[in-house]
Amino acid sequence: MTPTADLGLSTHVLNTSNGLPAADMLIRLEMLDGPAWREIDTARTDADGRARGLSKGALRSGDYRLHFASGAWFAERGVECFFPAVTIEFRVSDPKRHHHVPLLLSPFGYSTYRGS
Repeated sequence: MTPTADLGLSTHVLNTSNGLPAADMLIRLEMLDGPAWREIDTARTDADGRARGLSKGALRSGDYRLHFASGAWFAERGVECFFPAVTIEFRVSDPKRHHHVPLLLSPFGYSTYRGS
């Protein structure tokens, strides 16, 4: 693993209604650029529900948001859900650290926290 592999942003999405990873979910990363949000990257979760290297390297200090296409993901599986999308805003104050934002998701609720 290269030194820069530890920098940047990752996420892990788990479907808490069945305890399985949320594989193949579309995720978009955006950064606040003045008054508007600018897209940085998009990715899909892997078979383990993870998306690594979302920022394509180290992040800069600032405000970011991850947009998870949860409604489309559940619809593709024939499951009705209450939240058509989950958007998590967070602040990077130390760009030299890796940032991990897990999402625990069910059709009718979600939670998140700052991971390691």
